[in-house]
Amino acid sequence: MPNLRIAQDDAADELLGRDPLALLIGMLLDQQFPMERAFSAPRLLADRLGVDTLDAAQLAGMDPEALTAVFQGPPALHRYPGSMAGRAQELCRLLVERYDGRAENLWAGATDGKALLRRLKELPGFGAQKASIFLALLGKQYGVAPDGWREAAGAYGEEGSHRSVADITGPESLAEVRRFKQEQKAAVKKAAGAG
Repeated sequence: MPNLRIAQDDAADELLGRDPLALLIGMLLDQQFPMERAFSAPRLLADRLGVDTLDAAQLAGMDPEALTAVFQGPPALHRYPGSMAGRAQELCRLLVERYDGRAENLWAGATDGKALLRRLKELPGFGAQKASIFLALLGKQYGVAPDGWREAAGAYGEEGSHRSVADITGPESLAEVRRFKQEQKAAVKKAAGAG
């Protein structure tokens, strides 16, 4: 089992390490929301549902209003609990329809990094960047390393980089990733001002 340190919370990270669906939902929620809170949310979700491991079929079949209420908390599982509850439910429905309700089946049958990246891009809420970052996270920390995964993940797959959640292994690397993101934002702002 991977020893993840993404959420910076032992119980949340333990769930992410043993439950592929929790990791996938954490990645889904990592958008316009603090990274540690996004990856802590699956633990809160499991606790509120009274389960030890998240179940895609259970989430897919829940009444949408009931799931939204679970996401609303308090505390809310995301800045936009209603839309993210809907997106998480869509994600789980796709897993049930295509992958027997098991997140790990997403990567178990992928022939190479490009094929896995294609599958990830098909997930609700996963654009090109999020799919690349999640592929890098799987390869760098989850032990899922199909041929060509680094190339398929692009810059996020580079060894020794500190670009994304894929590179967070503790407080120090979290600080480095934050620094990188701030530098990127500053560069974009500067470029926009120069134009």
